[in-house]
Amino acid sequence: MPDENWQPQIVAFVCQWCTYAGADLAGTSRMKYAPNVRIVKLPCSGRIDPLFLVKAFEQGADGVLVSGCHPGDCHYVSGNLLARRRFTVFRELLSFLGLERERLQFSWISAAEAVKWTEVVDAVTEEIRQLGPRKLSWGETLPSRGSQFQAASSKAEPETRNQKPKTLQATEEGIRRIARQLLEIAAVDVIVGYGDGTLSGVTTPLCITEPDEAERLVWNEHCLNNLSVYLTRNLVTRLGTVGIVTKGCDAKALVALLQENRVRRDDVTIIGVECAGMMEDGQLATKCITCDVHTPPIYDHLVKVGIGNEILEIGEPGGADPRDTEIAALEALTPDQRWGYWQAQFARCIRCYACRAVCPLCYCDTCIVEKTQPQWIPPAFDAKGNLSWNIVRALHLAGRCIGCDECTRACPANIRLDLINRKLALLIGDEYGYRAGYDAGVAPPLTTFRPEDRAEFIR
Repeated sequence: MPDENWQPQIVAFVCQWCTYAGADLAGTSRMKYAPNVRIVKLPCSGRIDPLFLVKAFEQGADGVLVSGCHPGDCHYVSGNLLARRRFTVFRELLSFLGLERERLQFSWISAAEAVKWTEVVDAVTEEIRQLGPRKLSWGETLPSRGSQFQAASSKAEPETRNQKPKTLQATEEGIRRIARQLLEIAAVDVIVGYGDGTLSGVTTPLCITEPDEAERLVWNEHCLNNLSVYLTRNLVTRLGTVGIVTKGCDAKALVALLQENRVRRDDVTIIGVECAGMMEDGQLATKCITCDVHTPPIYDHLVKVGIGNEILEIGEPGGADPRDTEIAALEALTPDQRWGYWQAQFARCIRCYACRAVCPLCYCDTCIVEKTQPQWIPPAFDAKGNLSWNIVRALHLAGRCIGCDECTRACPANIRLDLINRKLALLIGDEYGYRAGYDAGVAPPLTTFRPEDRAEFIR
């Protein structure tokens, strides 16, 4: 049982037009409520970025309360309804990482509901008092409280990479022919494709600008890289109009970039390639097990997959995603055990930002980790900063991540970022019926809302 004299420290982010007006009315009317809440006013609950809540926990808050006006009463029309979706995702993410749900609470309180404000504050304070102080501070991990759960490694031993790739000759020749033609007629200035890596069984991204260089393009079962990342990098786009070799999963990233107006469809020529799956460390890559986009959904030229003169038949998606079993096992643990597992994972982070560098949807000119006024993410690779960074990275990709798994593959510390991405993708699919990267005409889920969106967790 927690110490009877212990008092929780709660930060309340509230709408100044509604909740704060109700709180002010309660104060001027001398209504009594628990003094444990520090109020932070914002213009609208839609302005309450989940990052603000991360900072509150990072700086020692025992609990956070978010409150705004009732649906239909927002001064900014729908700010609270848009916020409701973000809070749904944020709440589930923190729970998956091991933070007790009771420490993050939400309410609708109007300017006329001073009595409700006092009731909510008292109730939240008591619930957090019953929980007691946070056993571990933000980012802290203790071996004695760690989880015995061990997720399957996403990488095999390095020696398994020394395999000779199986060249899909017909596909490779088709890519080279189209690339050569596009450069000869000056339809594009640069082609982004795959070339031989320095190690056996490894390919590397390759940019060519001359027709004769088309012979350097390769295609085999090790073409894992998501080349669409180069469409948002000046390194390539400054060379002129771009042609790009695209698998189905890469094309999903292109769809997302089109949705966000980061790429203009007329500015890129897509060489779509049918794909029967890629190999990683001697086995079918995890993302390929259930792939249902063997043929890119968008393309200007399509190359069939084949060996020699034989065109291969591409089968249906395989079985269940093995990561779903790992996610279920994690969710079956206690919050303390999940916290221990994830803090041990994040403790390995060296803040190299390889995950950001390879992600086609991380394209901000100035990343939030580089902002210093204010400095939202601690710059040192310590436990506190690592946790905040990984939460923010996951939130910024929620509803956008297309599951290419490049972040996990590039991570030198082998952190299971794919489990977090997969968890949020499952949540977005279950809650809003949305799968990222399939239809450029559909609004991303966190930019819209439905009146009937889930809200049972809001007081």
